[in-house]
Amino acid sequence: MGRTLIVCLMVIMLLLGCESVYGVDHIVGGSGGWALGNDYSTWASGETFKVGDNLVFKYDSTHQVDEVDANSYKSCSSSNSIKNYNDGNSKVPLTTSGTLYFICPAPGHCAGGMKLQLNVVAATNTTTTTTTPSGGSPPTTGTTPTPATPSESKPSGAVIVSTHLIGSLFVAAIGFCFMG
Repeated sequence: MGRTLIVCLMVIMLLLGCESVYGVDHIVGGSGGWALGNDYSTWASGETFKVGDNLVFKYDSTHQVDEVDANSYKSCSSSNSIKNYNDGNSKVPLTTSGTLYFICPAPGHCAGGMKLQLNVVAATNTTTTTTTPSGGSPPTTGTTPTPATPSESKPSGAVIVSTHLIGSLFVAAIGFCFMG
């Protein structure tokens, strides 16, 4: 019985230590989706893209999505695309911080505005603060963690399921330890 209790407590502690990460699905272009006539610069300026989030491109069969480098973005060239998506409902995970570029490779579409440039930030933002020590020394600079800015998009279903799974495992572990 003593060993079982120790194992149960260890399982509970592990489950309590699990972080729930809420990635956000950003529907590119909002309700307009990935199509001609949308202003993707304006759309992107209203969003905060973080590592762990996803871009979701929704489009019809006349469009595709190419991830490209900065030069290909500027010239609307898909000849050296990093990745091509063509399934009409493409989910692109944001795995690293930095600038990403996407274009529609259909002739004339990129030149017609179907191009997206966005900046992906780390999952936790930091702000720089300046303080003056009491001895009159020059100010020092440091970083202070601040909470991530909430986005209006909703967490993806997979994240919600994993959160429920962790909760269910926690309840099962408690039940096993104290009932069984």
